[in-house]
Amino acid sequence: MKKGFSKDFYLVVIGQIISLFGNAVIRFALPLHLLSVTGSAALLGVVSGVAFLPLVVMSPIGGLIADRMNKRNIMVVLDFFTAGLVLLFLVLSGRGSLVSLILIMLFLLYGISGAYQPSVQASIPLLVSAEAVMPANAIINMVSSLSGLLGPALGGIAYGLWGITPILYVCMGCFFLSAVMEIFIHIPFVKRVRTDTLLHETIADMKSSLIFIGREKKEIGKLTFCCAAVNLFLSALMIVSLPVIVTQVLVFPRNNASEMYGFLEALMAGGGLLGGLGAGLLSKRLNVRSTWKLLFCCGMLLLPMGAALYKGLPVYLAYLILAVSGILIMAMASLYTIQVMSYIQITTPPGLIGKVISWIIALSTCAQPLGQIMYGFLLEHLRGMLWIVFVVTAAATMLFARWNRRVAQRL
Repeated sequence: MKKGFSKDFYLVVIGQIISLFGNAVIRFALPLHLLSVTGSAALLGVVSGVAFLPLVVMSPIGGLIADRMNKRNIMVVLDFFTAGLVLLFLVLSGRGSLVSLILIMLFLLYGISGAYQPSVQASIPLLVSAEAVMPANAIINMVSSLSGLLGPALGGIAYGLWGITPILYVCMGCFFLSAVMEIFIHIPFVKRVRTDTLLHETIADMKSSLIFIGREKKEIGKLTFCCAAVNLFLSALMIVSLPVIVTQVLVFPRNNASEMYGFLEALMAGGGLLGGLGAGLLSKRLNVRSTWKLLFCCGMLLLPMGAALYKGLPVYLAYLILAVSGILIMAMASLYTIQVMSYIQITTPPGLIGKVISWIIALSTCAQPLGQIMYGFLLEHLRGMLWIVFVVTAAATMLFARWNRRVAQRL
């Protein structure tokens, strides 16, 4: 392996670039098409929120499958299936309820993503050397961040120019191309001999992974709780508060709030890329026992964001404070996630890694919509005192960081 990476890992990365880009574009374009056709923001919110649930449900199932089947085959089948799904949507479009079609499509796309990602994460330790696990995770994280940055941007431009149909054809081509390329990937796999019925073995697998997280390796369970806390407090706050602050609280002289928010979103994604790049370059110097410092700094950075919301502060200065603090928070949160995930991949037995990672994805993902609901309520009822939300969240984040320190010291 050159520099710890195998050629098969590079093929996985290329497949992720193509597949995740297509997924990001289509998951952005479909809700936009729904809003354009119906004009209902409430309907958009309901459909987008409900469609998120299959990701949580399918992650544990994806983990079970990833530990029982060839991970390469899972990626290939799911990408081919997604390409066929897009084609079916094109055929049925205009022949039934648009809302129902988009809801079913988003349900399936999020469900496929939940089943797909455990296979990708579980394959990393099999395709790179032990010392290259963290740089490999950094690369996968950067691919995800980049697709999240470019996908919606290009999807929005393309939808404005050509509408939904050309976008769907391009995305279908992305999934098909990714599937064809993944056929040539070789991921080590030892077929398990079945000793019981599939249902009993599935239940036993789920129990064994939960016992490993909860009893045999309690630190992993506690780290999962920390990842959930990051999504509950930091991620949810950023997702919900920034559009409200930029478009409804700050008053820009040029009345260009939407443009300023779009630019801020791009900067946030850039922060995630910066964190991934840092994890790749500094992998030999990073230590999972020091990750609590990243969380503590994230909490500290929320304080200037709260201060920026005081009345009387020039609008562009407030925007600058929000942007700089947000970029640094995203970079540090990305660094934290990469280090924690790398530690879990290295310390988890190969036969459990898919299931363990899927539980982490499911549990931490559940926390984000809960946080979004909580912050949506707070922002609605504390509109004149939003700085309080940031101060309280900063305190909660720093308390979790201190608890994370005690957990990390036992690793």
